[in-house]
Amino acid sequence: MTDKIAAASGTFTLGGDLPVVRLGYGTMQLTGDGVWGPPRDHDEAIRVLRRAVDLGITFFDTADSYGPYVAEDLLREALHPYADEVVIATKAGLTRQGPGRWTPLGQPAYLRQEVEMSLRRLGLERIDLFQLHRIDPAYPLADQVGELKALQDEGKIRHIGLSEVSVEQLQAAQQTAGIVSVQNLYNLADRSAEALLDHCTEHGIGFIPWFPLATGELSREDGPLAAAAEEHDATPSQLALAWLLQRSPVMLPIPGTSSVEHLESNTAAAAIDLNADELAALTAAA
Repeated sequence: MTDKIAAASGTFTLGGDLPVVRLGYGTMQLTGDGVWGPPRDHDEAIRVLRRAVDLGITFFDTADSYGPYVAEDLLREALHPYADEVVIATKAGLTRQGPGRWTPLGQPAYLRQEVEMSLRRLGLERIDLFQLHRIDPAYPLADQVGELKALQDEGKIRHIGLSEVSVEQLQAAQQTAGIVSVQNLYNLADRSAEALLDHCTEHGIGFIPWFPLATGELSREDGPLAAAAEEHDATPSQLALAWLLQRSPVMLPIPGTSSVEHLESNTAAAAIDLNADELAALTAAA
């Protein structure tokens, strides 16, 4: 595969000053079952991260809760010292009580602690993009975002993002700090965040869709995704990513995998160009 193929997805500039290649990589699948514990194959996890850079991926999404702490450690082991173009986005706001268990915690002192710990684990003096992983209803939103704003003012965070929010919550957070990105569940088969995506597109806010490859019935053998994939000599997953990239210029898909082979397959989606009819057919199919 041609190196730097991810570059074919184009670039997006977060916050007006932080360019990233639009097709990124999400680290959640590098951890053990239930996003808990170390990877089944540590050496392959390191190879995946290094190969991602070789393929031109510059945007790496992670979180303190992946493992917990495992994914951040793997990023540092594989990529530190980071190339100038590499952007690490991490998160805090979800605590872990075991495999598959996630509990929000937005206490400002806890968020500050996790920013400090992420800086240490990643080997950074400033985190390019720090995202509030979930809004905790037990604390005022202004206090949670306000603590991140204080850390930004101290030079420990460059930009602030949110995860799993509504348009109204985004607008409320913007009263406290500048928000350059949101990360919500979104894919070809689940477009529950459509209103948020349209808002972000209008206002130039990065939209990071998690679970980008969930296609459900659309990828069955007689489904529209499979038919389009055959036309392009591609896989349904590649077409699902290509559709996301063409859905909006602010879209930053972060498909994750623990396999170099699967990583290379996902990244090839950057070079797929859907024509208007194909785009409309896939959009209508779901």
